[in-house]
Amino acid sequence: MIRKGLLIAVLSVMSCAFPSPGWSQEYKLGIQAFKGADTAMKEWKATADYLTAKLGKTFTVVPCTDNELMEGVKQGKIDFFYANPAIFAEMNKQYGAQVLVTMVKATRTQPTEYLAGTIFTRKESPVKTLADFKGKEFMTRAKSSFAGWMVAKRHFLDKGIDPEKEFKAIKEAKSVEHVVYAVLNGAVEGGAIMAGTLEEMAAAGKVKMADFRVIDQAADNFPFVHTTQLYPEFCIAAGANTPPALKADVAQVLQAVAPTDPAAVNAKLNGWKKPLDYTPVVECLTIVKYGAFARN
Repeated sequence: MIRKGLLIAVLSVMSCAFPSPGWSQEYKLGIQAFKGADTAMKEWKATADYLTAKLGKTFTVVPCTDNELMEGVKQGKIDFFYANPAIFAEMNKQYGAQVLVTMVKATRTQPTEYLAGTIFTRKESPVKTLADFKGKEFMTRAKSSFAGWMVAKRHFLDKGIDPEKEFKAIKEAKSVEHVVYAVLNGAVEGGAIMAGTLEEMAAAGKVKMADFRVIDQAADNFPFVHTTQLYPEFCIAAGANTPPALKADVAQVLQAVAPTDPAAVNAKLNGWKKPLDYTPVVECLTIVKYGAFARN
């Protein structure tokens, strides 16, 4: 027979991911924890503390995998969430999630509320154009990555090139750095990464910008070399059942976060602004036939 104390402990552990709303009046801030749960807690606890202090209501961080986050929003167990544009767009389409603020990323030059993708090869490669990748091996961190693959795939398709059909292979890697090293070492002919990755690795002394060639490079004022059009950055959104007045309060106080606040410093961002138009994200997901948008 299971002792009563052990049974209580087991039930407690089973409920850790999404505590029952009846136990407290805490509001759950789900975090797309693509860097791991520990890092998510370190980066986002200050934001929850900031919201708690400003609004007089308790906010707690809930690190989630992509699937856990989407399931939590679906079931109404996540009140607010931080996620990439693709996950927000899908949650908006399927479950009525509402974007509250768009992230303003801190960079070494100028803050930006946009992201983009970079299609690149090594400097010595014979590849000079997008079409030159036909019949070649290509790499991305994951085909489920919005900035790391979907925006690049959309760029290829817009140029009349179907990478899924015309490339020899599209390989996935353990990390975005693995993509960069695979291209540098000639293991694959080219790769797609989130814009800013090369600059970040170069600043850390891991690679040299001069060792790479960006294909079909865009000419604009964006702070990173890139290929694709610009898309709105990650956002914080609210579930459909979150009280409207609380949504408005959260949006207002997040827009007041200063670059020097722990909420910004810990999360490595410059602040938050009124939400951008995420229509370009929906257009991209529809073109590449991602998730719920594949059924259009």
